[in-house]
Amino acid sequence: MHWHCTPWHELTVDALYDALALRSAIFVVEQTCPYLDPDGLDPHALHVHGYDANGALKAYARILPPRIRYPEASIGRVCVASSERRTGLGRELMRRTLGYVREQYGEVPLRISAQEYLLRFYESFGFRTVSETYLEDDIPHVEMLRG
Repeated sequence: MHWHCTPWHELTVDALYDALALRSAIFVVEQTCPYLDPDGLDPHALHVHGYDANGALKAYARILPPRIRYPEASIGRVCVASSERRTGLGRELMRRTLGYVREQYGEVPLRISAQEYLLRFYESFGFRTVSETYLEDDIPHVEMLRG
């Protein structure tokens, strides 16, 4: 995998297209959840991309600085192509993303809105649940905090 962490102003059209296509394939089509993915926060974000040897985007996450979505910095839009699940790529994506957060902001608290079925995955990275379950686009979520 080839990893990149890119601010908005340095994203190429192709990288942005790849990210939006992967996010839509997973969050809109696969999860049958019609919602507007481009939420106005991408210009504030660092975009983490993991490309395979053929140049296909297989993993993506978005890092938002503090005071954009939450008082804390946050990670969101975490996704791995369906063909790459159960290979460890999701764990590698989170390790890389947490490393980029450390490089950019230092050891800061992080907040995420996690799909409930992924609680154990995020707990393994030090996140703890800090909210009741709520529905976001008809999918059960909880807020989690790290640090």
